[in-house]
Amino acid sequence: MTPEKPQRKIIPITEEKERDSTLDSCASGEPFALMVLGDAMEPEFVEGDIILIEPEGLATHGSYVLAQVNEEWTFRQLLKDDANWSLVALNTAYPPIPIPGVRDVVKGVIIQKSKPGRRKASKRYVID
Repeated sequence: MTPEKPQRKIIPITEEKERDSTLDSCASGEPFALMVLGDAMEPEFVEGDIILIEPEGLATHGSYVLAQVNEEWTFRQLLKDDANWSLVALNTAYPPIPIPGVRDVVKGVIIQKSKPGRRKASKRYVID
């Protein structure tokens, strides 16, 4: 007799109107972690890095942020040029994304990164 495989639970990023009742125990302001996918933020962030996002963090020029643009989620650096804001990938193969305003788009600020299984390989991005 073989033991049953445990079922994986997928927790999607949802809009408030589609909110899953099983997620109600999480406060909207609690930090959460995501895994970096792709090469847009290399060399600072490589695929597989774990990033910690502060939803209520202060997004300023130079911050690494999680943003929602045109109904898609993206991880980029927030930069201001004169009066214009944009989301910029560290990998120059990706074009900058101009945004109308920080409050409309930025959903969280990256405060830490780490490599899975390597406790000492972490870096903080909090400005004191």
